[in-house]
Amino acid sequence: MATTSQDIKTPPAEKASDSGRLIKQLKAVVGDSYVLTGPESTRQYRTGFRFGSGPVLAVVRPGSLIEQWKVLNACAAANKIIIMQAANTGLTGGSTPDGDDYDREIVIVSTLRMAKVHLIDEGRQVICLPGATLFQLEKALRPLKREPHSVIGSSCIGASVFGGVCNNSGGALIHRGPAFTQMALFARMDEVGEIQLVNHLGVKLGNEPETILKRLDQGDFKATDIEYSPGRVASDHGYANHIRDVDADTPARFNADPRSLFEASGSAGKVMLFAVRLDTFEMEDQTAVFYIGSNDTAELESIRRNMLANFESLPISGEYLHRDAFDVAEKYGKDTFLAIQYLGTDRLPALFAMKARFDSVRLKFLPRDLSDKIMQAVSGLFPSHLPKRMKDYRDKFEHHLMLKMSGSGIKEARTYLASVFPSDQGAFFECSPAEGEKAFLHRFAVAGAAVRYRAIHRDEVQDIVSLDVALRRNDRNWFEKLPPDISAPIKHKLYYGHFFCHVFHQDYIVTKGHDTMALEHKMWKLLDARGARYPAEHNVGHLYEAEPSLINHYKTLDPCNSFNPGIGRTSKCAQWR
Repeated sequence: MATTSQDIKTPPAEKASDSGRLIKQLKAVVGDSYVLTGPESTRQYRTGFRFGSGPVLAVVRPGSLIEQWKVLNACAAANKIIIMQAANTGLTGGSTPDGDDYDREIVIVSTLRMAKVHLIDEGRQVICLPGATLFQLEKALRPLKREPHSVIGSSCIGASVFGGVCNNSGGALIHRGPAFTQMALFARMDEVGEIQLVNHLGVKLGNEPETILKRLDQGDFKATDIEYSPGRVASDHGYANHIRDVDADTPARFNADPRSLFEASGSAGKVMLFAVRLDTFEMEDQTAVFYIGSNDTAELESIRRNMLANFESLPISGEYLHRDAFDVAEKYGKDTFLAIQYLGTDRLPALFAMKARFDSVRLKFLPRDLSDKIMQAVSGLFPSHLPKRMKDYRDKFEHHLMLKMSGSGIKEARTYLASVFPSDQGAFFECSPAEGEKAFLHRFAVAGAAVRYRAIHRDEVQDIVSLDVALRRNDRNWFEKLPPDISAPIKHKLYYGHFFCHVFHQDYIVTKGHDTMALEHKMWKLLDARGARYPAEHNVGHLYEAEPSLINHYKTLDPCNSFNPGIGRTSKCAQWR
């Protein structure tokens, strides 16, 4: 049973006493070492990857679904805000607090200890628990020659499976669309403040919450317990046709798209999620990568429209990279590139965890961003890591498009591109397997390059403005041209993204002394005038006002929460965000 807060203010001494009792209760549930309360020990959890930070009462790290359930009930009874957190890779700070002006104390529930994946139906579907990452899911599916809905993570390497589902993240794979499912196990608070466990996972696990959670955690279910209902799907089955409509006046996908809002999908932390069931996809046996360079944005848009509208085989992915992003990633994403190339994605989570621990225990007399400075210096000792043909194209062309095709689509693309290039403004080459791998790896290394640049150049950089934008499918003038008053304070503009979906990640490194929030608000007006929607792949976090479709979705999930768009702080109910 969850309690609601009272209008009468709690005296400070009583509040401290209540908080102390809750801390003891949480330690009894998960163990002393998994309840963090000190400012140093909690820093990595309460600081966003790019945005947002603030104080918390505690960070709790449950190790089982039953522990997570008990933590939820304890925090709700104590009337605390709960922020659910997995990989903490979001652009908008949605998995961390922002500031210290909340109406109640905050507890972060970190789920990374519950990183389990259950393969079902011979791997054609998967049930993921709260801490599962895309890295882990790829590894589990690889022996079966199957793949998840997304790979690596497009704007932040190391993303969690739940993060994709909760925020309608789309990833790079054109056939599959945003991470979406109608099959999930979650807890919600009803109209009278009671917590309900909702099992729409399509797996018979019993009736009592703790029985359901224990059996799922242990994989204690048979093939006969799994239901296959035609009324519920575990991926966006219609996206491939949806994206082909290149003349539509709306984006292909974005955070608040009603077609992708269903219970846990698009919930952005308004429910406490325990498991999701997702489709997996056959791994392509034969693939080829084509590297395209051009100085004419209309030329690339013509390729996009032609391939989407007329090709029999859709590309697997088509990733865009601007020359400036190429340059910054080449230098400031080099260690990420090399780590994946030589160590593989399996070891990246451990490396990220080591870096986070190092940063959290850093002695006060040591320089800020020391780990980043060490890694940057070490990466500089290695020789150039990019293929010569890619670097030659960097010198010749401002705009770069990496196109990955499979099966019969390879010949289709090869013939078509040969009919288009060379042109006055562009050219292409077919990559060797090594070149193709490095091209996409370089594209994904851009994800953290702006953050690294900021860490190395603190004296010059005020901050990063990160936009996550979905353009209209019929927008031919897709490349942004900022007016001088907005462009002047920006040191570097990093444009990259999922070109065929018209979803772009835009990182602006702003010079010292400028108001980044005011700058971003000016950018929003320009995007609104273009019919763009944002955010495209991340939740509204602390930056954006939620659209009506998203607000209604949140209210349906959590009717007890009087939601304030883009903030979500004012509520007379125990809320989680």
